[in-house]
This record gives sequence, structure tokens and C-alpha cells, in this order.
Amino acid sequence: MTYLPFSRPSIDEQTIEAVSQVLRSGWITTGPYVTKFESALSSYVGGRKVRTLTSCTAALEIALMVAGVGKGDEVIVPAMSFAASANVILRRGAVPVFVDVDLVSRNLDVSSLEAAISERTRAVMPVHFAGLPVDMDRLLQLARKFDLRVIEDAAHAIGTAYRARRIGAFGDITCFSFHPNKNMTSIEGGAIVCDPADEVRLIEVERFHGIERDADGNIDVVSAGGKFNLSDVSARIGLAQLERLDAFNKRRRELAMMYFQQLCADPPGILPDAGDEGHCWNMFTLLLPFDRLGMTRTQFQQAMGKRGIAIGVHYPCIPGLTAYRKLDYREDRYPNASRIGRETVTLPLFPAMTDDDVRRVCAALRDVLANRV
Repeated sequence: MTYLPFSRPSIDEQTIEAVSQVLRSGWITTGPYVTKFESALSSYVGGRKVRTLTSCTAALEIALMVAGVGKGDEVIVPAMSFAASANVILRRGAVPVFVDVDLVSRNLDVSSLEAAISERTRAVMPVHFAGLPVDMDRLLQLARKFDLRVIEDAAHAIGTAYRARRIGAFGDITCFSFHPNKNMTSIEGGAIVCDPADEVRLIEVERFHGIERDADGNIDVVSAGGKFNLSDVSARIGLAQLERLDAFNKRRRELAMMYFQQLCADPPGILPDAGDEGHCWNMFTLLLPFDRLGMTRTQFQQAMGKRGIAIGVHYPCIPGLTAYRKLDYREDRYPNASRIGRETVTLPLFPAMTDDDVRRVCAALRDVLANRV
């Protein structure tokens, strides 16, 4: 039985050879390939300035710094996402203000956003969950009304289009991830898209120890910066992946549509929002009513695992996590995020999958739910 993971990067032999050339060159940390990668990413998002970093988490934290978010400020964030979406707010000394998500799209409920805004709100940080874009027109309109910065957590959304415009090609600040389970990878890595020259300079200084150099190459340290610079090894992989990204995303959409074809006739639970042709489909998640099915999610995962199929969980309700319960957040205030946290399962989805793989997953899913083993 062939084991089917829920995600797997597509790294071809040409990329492996290209990386070996970088290793042989002797220049493996930040260098010419980082510059090339940033230029290629900039072209991909319509010419906006892009700076690479070691992760999307680093990008989000630096984006908050660039936006002037500090101690006591409030940042609005969806109650269901990866914990990093809120952790970076705490790390800035700011306060996460959670807003519930829609049960189908899993995205921040923009209609609830205005009620969460206070005089201390400095920014809103939407997540384009699984690559499905948030309603950016309404969100940006609200941000302008209340003078808020918008930091898009686009970790899942490289290549997604909203109203025929790529995420990152418009808006305020956008952060991407190149982790191995994302639509393209640089092993570990991320990027931040930001227009104002002074803010781009802040990013450059913060990502490498707060160092600035004068025209003669002399070093000064102007702030207590961090260490978030991408390597040329990672950038070379990223360049090769970016060249294939549109093809990767096309295949992801085809696989997602097959899941809908297989599951829509008799849905086992709540299927995700299909979106449109702009949806890049980082993941395919559905909600299963385990309390009515007579089994736990762990039992479901184990049963699928026995059939050679890995099932992920994306994501728990953030206010229900221990670190946030200690800060007096309550999961029951966010009923949709709480339900998603209990019921969500992530089915395999990656470009190398075949049509038969999708049929196999769906057949196994139906078998497990029918037989509870």
C-alpha cells in the first residue's frame, strides 16, 4: 500500500542540480540568488517591492513593527488560524482581538470587524485561509475609514487572485510563506510585500541585526535588529518553484474540483468554499460532526492511516489554546472557530497527486465513516 501524505513538496532534479551549483559556488548565505528571487517575486506581484525572510512568521512580526504596532495596541485577527497569526501580536507587546470566522470559507467574518474596532486598534491581520481570499474590498474600505493598517497573512495564498488581481499585487502589507507544505517552497522561508521606501528600509535593517552600511561599506548598527535573512540555497529553490507555481496551482485546483465531484452528492460534513478560478487551494479541509458520527477525530485519523492516508488538522481555535486561556480568552465566544477546531480535517492535496489518489481518499473516507474502523 502506497502511503499518501496530506502534503508533499514537488522538487525536481533540475532544482536539485541548481542547488548543488550554489553549494559549489562557495556563496551559500544571502547573496545574488536572494536578489534574483526578490526581483522575480516583485515581478510576480506586479512590481511591488518584496523582501525575503526566514519565514512568514518573521514577516508578520516585522510587518507589525513596520506598522508601528507596540505595547498596548490592539490588532484584530481571526479566531481560527495557525497560532503564529496571534503569537506575533503578543511578541510585539500588543493585544490580539479575535473575530470569529465564517463556517464555510473559514475566513475572518468581515461583517463582524467594525464591532471589534476600538480607539486602541492599530491594525487588522486577515488570513486568506487555504488560499481563499478574504473580501478585501470591504476590508480595505473599513481600514481606510478607521485609519488602520492591513497586514495580510497570505501564508496559504501565493498565486491566489482576488477579482483578477494577485494577492500581494495591491493593498497594504502582504506576507507569504514558503514552508514545504505551502504552494511553493524554499524549504523554510517567507517574504513581505511593502511599498513605501522607508518601510522597505526598516525591513532590511530589522532582518539583519539592525546593520546599515555607508557608501564605503562601513558598518553601523541603528537598532536592535534580528536575524531573519534568507540564504542563497533557499532562494535558488524558491526561484525554481516560482517558475512552476502557476502550474502547481492549476493542478491543485483540478484536484480540489475532483474532491467536490466525489463528495458533493452526499457530503459527509461541511465542505469548504469552492471560491473561483483565482483560488490557489493550499489545503482541502472539511468539517466532520464527530459527536454524531460516534467516533473521535483521532480515531478517524488512525483509521485513515491504516488505509495509508494521512489526515491533517487545520486549525484549532486560537483562544482555546493554553497560552491564550491563560490570558483569559474564551473559546466559547467564537462558536464557528470553536466548531472548526473540533471538527476540521485536512485531506491530502499536492500537485503530484493523481486523480486516482483523490478517488482513493474519498472511498476510504466513506468506508471509515460507514464502518467506524
